[in-house]
Amino acid sequence: MLVKGGPRMLTVEDYGAIRRAHRDGVSIREIARTLHHSRRKVREALQESEPRKYSRRKAISAPKLDPVKAVIDEILAADEQAPPKQRHEATQIFRRLVAEHGYRGGYDQVRRYVARTRRRHRETFLPLVASPGQRAEADFGHIWVDFPDGRRQVPVLLVTWAWSYAVFAVALPTERTEAVLEGLVQALEFFGCVPRELWWDNPTTVAVELLRGRQRKLNERYAALASHYRFEPLFCLPARGNEKPHVENRVKHLERRWATPVPRAHDLAELNGWLRTCCLADRQRNARGQNESIGARWEQERLAAVALPPHRFDPCIAQPAQVDKYQMVAFDGNRYSVPRPFAFQTVTVKGYVDRVVVVAGAAVVAEHRRSYARGEQLLEPRHYLAILSRKPAYLDHTAVFRNWRLPPRFDELRSQLESRYGRQAGARQYARVLQLLGEHPVERLERAIEQCRGPDCLQAEAIARCAERMRAAEIDCTALPTESERVPAVHVPRPDLCRFDLLLSLGDKNDECHQSTAAAQKQLETTAAAGHEC
Repeated sequence: MLVKGGPRMLTVEDYGAIRRAHRDGVSIREIARTLHHSRRKVREALQESEPRKYSRRKAISAPKLDPVKAVIDEILAADEQAPPKQRHEATQIFRRLVAEHGYRGGYDQVRRYVARTRRRHRETFLPLVASPGQRAEADFGHIWVDFPDGRRQVPVLLVTWAWSYAVFAVALPTERTEAVLEGLVQALEFFGCVPRELWWDNPTTVAVELLRGRQRKLNERYAALASHYRFEPLFCLPARGNEKPHVENRVKHLERRWATPVPRAHDLAELNGWLRTCCLADRQRNARGQNESIGARWEQERLAAVALPPHRFDPCIAQPAQVDKYQMVAFDGNRYSVPRPFAFQTVTVKGYVDRVVVVAGAAVVAEHRRSYARGEQLLEPRHYLAILSRKPAYLDHTAVFRNWRLPPRFDELRSQLESRYGRQAGARQYARVLQLLGEHPVERLERAIEQCRGPDCLQAEAIARCAERMRAAEIDCTALPTESERVPAVHVPRPDLCRFDLLLSLGDKNDECHQSTAAAQKQLETTAAAGHEC
């Protein structure tokens, strides 16, 4: 049967109708006449149960392409050494053939030839297999999160074990070295054990320089982390993310499942609590191709892994710094204050992911919130209290004291002192009270101010003595013995009841009985008196 546009292609249903009719004894001629097919088509349907898929039997002739095939092969061979994002597409090859070699053929011929050539040279792989406890992989993913101040992108460090597929995820403020260290320390503490190998791509925060093959010059702090936890730091070849497929799949899992729809969180701490819940819940499912749950396999892998060391690694970067005349040290584009005794000295600044710690010798002398901005000054007013004895005017002419948020009772105290002693003398008295914050907490000093509200004790010395008495009382309270220590142990002897039996059996007939009765009565009175005293 001919239809508009040419002969109709027979479908599987047509083949079935032809074969059923022939099964019932209908001849080929009758089937062709009844079903409106040619006898040749009927015979084809009787030989096979379904139509053959179309395939090109004869190669397409491309006489205009033949002269430039060698040129295309050279371009594709040179692309093997070029960066992945700077290799020729078929359209660019076509443009070069036209411009440089006078090609007059069509683009489709070039496209088909490039596709066939690249298909022949396309790389194939084998699935990677790791032993339990042997290998873990780490990488960063990025998700958008809705915070109270708006939506922003957050880097998430993922660590995945290759055998059990157990995963840990933690959101961090940056991808810097200190963030990598903090994330890995949290991951190993979450797992409670250490892999023998930890694989990365080649981030500059971990691998400072790429050497020959898989050799790398490690970041000094990352090398210290690997030494502390006794794992071997290994890296993929450049542009070979397929060498750590487990964590690559986990990044997609994070983006498509855990972070879809866009999560909401008050801060990173809340977000990390949610991510940790996701990691634990994920252990209930079976990974692809596994008959056991991730949690069951993880219990086996945990037993084969390396134990954690007895103490925690310090996840920070450290650098020496000189304290200047403003009692500040510079770190990562910002300045942080230190106490007056350490001015003009060389100290060590330790940068953590969330704080900055200043160390002099073996003692921590200052600690600040970490700022990731530039050009900020993070100053602690207590570090500058010693200056107020010589320059009380700093109370009103420096930002560190003007922006110091103290309880309202302190402002009331200054007003009272200035009203009684005058502006300058009252300011000096108030400065001496503030200096007490170097020795006493704000709450204790506030109580001392409340107790010195009278006109006779409205002065810094009286407040200082009151605060000192409070501290001594607090120390005495903590030194008092406990209730069990204050109550002495009392031992009451049990009475000898045999004497009462003797008294009842013998009566008052002889002196011996009278003596026994008197002794028994005396012991009874002694026992009763001891019990009453207790």
